Amino acid sequence: MEKLIQITSGRGPLECQWVVAKVLKTFLEEAKQNTIEYEIIHRENGDENLTLKSVTLLLKGKELDGFLKSWLGSICWTGKSTFRKLHKRSNWFIGIFELENLKTIDFHEKDIQFQTARSQGSGGQNVNKVNTAVRATHLPSRQSVFVQDSRSQLENKKLSVLRLQEKVTGVYLQQLERKMQETWSQHMQVQRGNPVRTFSGTDFKKNYQDRSFKKQRNVLKNELKNYKNDLN
Repeated sequence: MEKLIQITSGRGPLECQWVVAKVLKTFLEEAKQNTIEYEIIHRENGDENLTLKSVTLLLKGKELDGFLKSWLGSICWTGKSTFRKLHKRSNWFIGIFELENLKTIDFHEKDIQFQTARSQGSGGQNVNKVNTAVRATHLPSRQSVFVQDSRSQLENKKLSVLRLQEKVTGVYLQQLERKMQETWSQHMQVQRGNPVRTFSGTDFKKNYQDRSFKKQRNVLKNELKNYKNDLN
């Protein structure tokens, strides 16, 4: 299972950008604990060091839905601003949302169609005598590049793969950027009043109850096990 997740400060001020960076660290720590793989697809740095306006993650794992249940929605941090000492506000909100209906592009060399051609342009009498240029097309995305940098067809083929991968990745990032803009428009004002998680203080202490009650169940299981042992 794969999901694209965006952690965003919305239209929030610098304090919210700081919260995004802190939430990202906590989010990734918990992802590791739940054996969930992640890749940072896109990040937009904040207006100060160690702050982020938004970050987009690709998550992979079997238990993603359960993990994200306690993360998706608004996140609240309660504390005094470290950037504006006299600011009276103490509750700062950011959002974590799922970017839906956007498929990742898998790039494999087996999906590339290669065609050779004669090099074009100036280069002496031998430039058009041998098919050293290479046109590479990525069939799933229909993106293509034409490479004639070298007199070696093999070298041009290697270059074409690298440049084609850059181009395909660029197209994907453009799609992702458009999707993020749509999400941004939908969540210009991060929902407040009912955060799924609340943190406080500069140490980012957690102030929420684990809704899965996993710890409570484990305690009860151990108590039941001990009780059975006592009976035996």
